[in-house]
Amino acid sequence: MIGIIGAMQVEIAGLKDKMEIKETKQIAGISFYSGTIHGVDCVLACCSPGKVNAAVCTQCMILEYHPSLVINSGVAGGIGEGVHMGDLVVAESVVQHDMDTSALGDPKGYVSGPDITYFPASAPVVEAILKAAVPIYAGGTHQGIIATGDQFIGSNQKLMEIRNDFGAICCEMEGGSIGHTCYLNQVPFAVIRTISDNGNDDAATDFMQFAKDAAEKSTRLLYDILPALEIGIRS
Repeated sequence: MIGIIGAMQVEIAGLKDKMEIKETKQIAGISFYSGTIHGVDCVLACCSPGKVNAAVCTQCMILEYHPSLVINSGVAGGIGEGVHMGDLVVAESVVQHDMDTSALGDPKGYVSGPDITYFPASAPVVEAILKAAVPIYAGGTHQGIIATGDQFIGSNQKLMEIRNDFGAICCEMEGGSIGHTCYLNQVPFAVIRTISDNGNDDAATDFMQFAKDAAEKSTRLLYDILPALEIGIRS
């Protein structure tokens, strides 16, 4: 089974419409839809924005459904060189930019317990997603670090701070905690983001305008690639 998590209804609506739903279950106030998408056993959930919501959703999904892979799909603000609205970013790793114990001598983003700063995504899955994305995104695809925090980034100053501190090429509010949770549970994960804004002073306006179109691109990508990902997991 493949788990798919989005933060907003617009990010899962297209996949839900394509899903043959066999069961809907409420856990911790979150609706989990299990069934098949493009012939692949999947569980789909909308976690709501923010790191705690995303972590709770991921842990519940892992404990209840035991997915072999978790994919976090949605929209994000692009902050890297050459990353434009409508492009796709696939995480090679995720980091939590608002985790900061640097006053104690740790690097910014360092997470005690697992003792790690950058949580690595599944390399084979990343490679497969990037390959499948080429015709959908007309070459506007990128691989790199995705930064997560409990903030909607809407200023150039904060944008540059995150980019300089972490080498991130986009920022959002869930992927880092989903990756963190999967890492602790030894479940492979991938985070994909279609860019809906540039994370700058116009971010709120851009986001509202482009979020729906961005989510539709992600839906098409996941629908197309799910059978190949299932074969890869089985092999």
